Amino acid sequence: MTLDVGELVAALPDDGRTESPSNAALQEMLSKLSHKPVPVGSLTRFWILGTMQAKIAAAYLAYWIRSSYATADEKQRQRNEAHLAAAVKLLGGMSYLRGAIMKVGQLLGAYPKVMPELFMETLSKLHFEAPPMHYALIREHMRNELGCDPEDVFDEFETRAFAAASLGQVHRARLRSGERVAVKVQYPNIAATIRSDFRNMKALLAPMRLTANWENLREQFDDMRQTLVRETDYESEAAFLRKARTCFEDGDQIVVPRVFDAYSTKRVLTMEYIDGVHLDDFLATHPPQSRRDHFGTLMMKATFRVCDRSRLWYSDPHPGNFLFCDDGRLGFIDFGCCREFNDDEWDYMRECTEAVYKGEDALEHAVVRAMDRQSVDQVDPGHMRCAIDVAHWVDDCLLHDGPFDFGSEEYIERGVALVTESVRKHYLRSMPLNNWLFRSFLGLRAILYRLRARVDMKHIGDTELRSVRE
Repeated sequence: MTLDVGELVAALPDDGRTESPSNAALQEMLSKLSHKPVPVGSLTRFWILGTMQAKIAAAYLAYWIRSSYATADEKQRQRNEAHLAAAVKLLGGMSYLRGAIMKVGQLLGAYPKVMPELFMETLSKLHFEAPPMHYALIREHMRNELGCDPEDVFDEFETRAFAAASLGQVHRARLRSGERVAVKVQYPNIAATIRSDFRNMKALLAPMRLTANWENLREQFDDMRQTLVRETDYESEAAFLRKARTCFEDGDQIVVPRVFDAYSTKRVLTMEYIDGVHLDDFLATHPPQSRRDHFGTLMMKATFRVCDRSRLWYSDPHPGNFLFCDDGRLGFIDFGCCREFNDDEWDYMRECTEAVYKGEDALEHAVVRAMDRQSVDQVDPGHMRCAIDVAHWVDDCLLHDGPFDFGSEEYIERGVALVTESVRKHYLRSMPLNNWLFRSFLGLRAILYRLRARVDMKHIGDTELRSVRE
């Protein structure tokens, strides 16, 4: 008896029957989602999430039962189908919920070797190919923000979004003055959904109140909530964009889009349109190694430059946030999830950077500070060893002479194994800032792995981290 994926794929809220996440049935399901407003209430969102988990469990239960009677080849096929069914359910459910839940899906789809490949391929759509909300649902929202209909503000305005993600979607438009722009529109009530999701997550964390690290975990949790809520403030993102834009000149081949303040609000952000393609489309052209290395180098140069000159940390590097232009320029976009260092955090960042080059004693001292402890004696020895191993993995590329091969299977698998060990052993104590630093480290390495890029990180560190290392 074979597994009928059509019986298993039932993504939220209503869906077709499908065997592939790219066929017409799935597209019809996603189209239906675009006509549905985002559910806001805590209980409603919690119930939907629980239903989605139950459907995924059912997919794997069906596989487990039917594979008992299958050959080895048949088991592998059924396993792949079960992975596909579960991934489609996640894609549909997270696309419906959007907000913080979709952010989780983006993370799951970004990191190689963490999940089955079919999961990654399907969930990677959440970065910029999520179903956009139908224009009828956001038209009044835009009217309230801009003071009139978009057609009265812009010379041209495409009502169908060309990109969509967790918090908003992007429309092409043209100003009266002729400039092509990208108009980022926040989903209605998305900030309320983030508050609802964090209330639900806080309730799930209740059993951890009795653990020794509860206060630290609560601090990390509150920091995540504040950062995501701030991401819904497009005026804050506009300020980050302006600050980052000053770091680059034309010869750098790195482009941060210009903000048009007259057409921007807290929930609508109008930016210069950058004509480029995302990672999947770039890789589909089978670019030569030199082209891969070029863009990988620009990504790392851009991230380090913004950190060094503007004290901004780009916390959310994923495939949807970079554009590959035909003329060799890199579009460096979406600064919603950024971290601006305060003086204490900047001092910590400098200490961590110095520790890369000063050896084990300096690294151990930085780890103690990272865990918000006063001395090595206060740190669990196993946690210390794991943290130092992770730091070595992150820093290997900065100490390597010449181009570092980010396409190395051994390198990426070693990093995933270290992160997995840290989570499995509950080594969770950390300064809140480290969650965003490490998210960026992982995200960039995941993209460079897919690019199979070779980047001279030692040179970039020497030239782009001057003030951090002074």
